[in-house]
Amino acid sequence: MFDYFKGYITDKRKTSKGAFVTVDISGLGYLLEVNDRDFIALNVSEDMPQKIYALLTHREDAMSLYGFLNKETRDIFQILLSVSGVGAKMALALLNEFDACDLISLVIDGNFKELTRAKGVGPKLAQKIILELKDKLIKTELPRTNESLPKNQAINDTQAVLLSLGYDDNEIEDALKKIMPTISDSTNSEEVLRKALTTLSM
Repeated sequence: MFDYFKGYITDKRKTSKGAFVTVDISGLGYLLEVNDRDFIALNVSEDMPQKIYALLTHREDAMSLYGFLNKETRDIFQILLSVSGVGAKMALALLNEFDACDLISLVIDGNFKELTRAKGVGPKLAQKIILELKDKLIKTELPRTNESLPKNQAINDTQAVLLSLGYDDNEIEDALKKIMPTISDSTNSEEVLRKALTTLSM
């Protein structure tokens, strides 16, 4: 329903229920819950409009708006919500502790112990998140890549993750072509993914 809001941040506040910002768009204020990283980065200002990617969730008893500075963080949040046992608060807790790229890398590597750093995430839930999320992120039919791109697991993983986040084949190929000359180790999944995400979010 909503992709993003572009307006002025008129208020930001933390309560026992979470971190929130109010975005004013043509005199209408939207209240969005955000993760701690984005809460710190967003500033109250009536001089400069800010773009916030949004996700509307609906439960039997409530409708809630969540805001994110980056599209990929919003998309990871949405994928996290599809994991059984992970609600919005748990997904935000994970994004408070890890940025989107670090979280993806931990899942791909199967590092459940590191995931338990997030508030409320125990070993069993961490392993469940990895089991379900890894399938959603990397079990994707890959496009045929340009012959000029290296063929290795890091490239394959990056392509699969970016496809699962909604980027199309051409966007992914263009991003990979652009970043490969700057990659120190083309077999390092985290480096390839982080640079590709950075390029795509520009």
